[in-house]
Amino acid sequence: MSKRSTWSIPYVIFMVLFVVLPLVLVIIYAFQGPDGRFTFSNITRFFTDRDALGTFAVSIEVAIENTLICILLGYPAAWILANKDLNRSAVTIILFIMPMWINALMRTLATAELFNMLGITLGKGTLLFGMVYDYLPFMIYPIYNVLVKMDKSYPEAAQDLGATPWQVFWRVTVPLSMPGITSGVMMVFMPTVSTFAISEFLTNNKIKLFGTIIQENINSSMWNYGAALALIMLIIIGVTSLFQGGQKDAEEALI
Repeated sequence: MSKRSTWSIPYVIFMVLFVVLPLVLVIIYAFQGPDGRFTFSNITRFFTDRDALGTFAVSIEVAIENTLICILLGYPAAWILANKDLNRSAVTIILFIMPMWINALMRTLATAELFNMLGITLGKGTLLFGMVYDYLPFMIYPIYNVLVKMDKSYPEAAQDLGATPWQVFWRVTVPLSMPGITSGVMMVFMPTVSTFAISEFLTNNKIKLFGTIIQENINSSMWNYGAALALIMLIIIGVTSLFQGGQKDAEEALI
């Protein structure tokens, strides 16, 4: 127990059981046929399945719209929270955190019930409302964390050189806050594509997202095809994460 490496054993065991092993099982099922033999048919089936491709396209469309709305609403909110002249109370920050203390499924059910009480027809509009409501904090806080830690000498130097407040914002503040925006996009876009509960409850399953068809295949005991769809989603997330990491390295090199 005197070695520091000994303390990492519980974490290694946790990672193996709940991260590595599930990923290995997904890969095994994805490349396994009904007869248990190795096959690529589950992967190739996705590219010939019109329903799956159509659902994937709808998922990307909804994810893009949700991410753009979250940026438009989240960036001003994060900027106000980080500005000490506009926000002098920590209570405001807590108000944005409070919805995250409630289970996401409970929030979604409450939102669906609110629409039912108001007589609003469930559809894409209610879906986007629920998506923004659930994921907006995940856009606000990465941006807020970058803005609040930003060196204030950069905007001040731009003002001393004659830049207007609008120019300072677009040419100094926004570029310096791009790491927060990128993190926020990652935390909103990918979960939106893969979710299924929000679309199920806020559209009465009229609009299916990519996570929905994965759930349906698993529930129908089509484990192999469901695992293949999950693997495709994992690959997309992995490639996007690598792209984000490369972008951060490029930004650090420029700095």
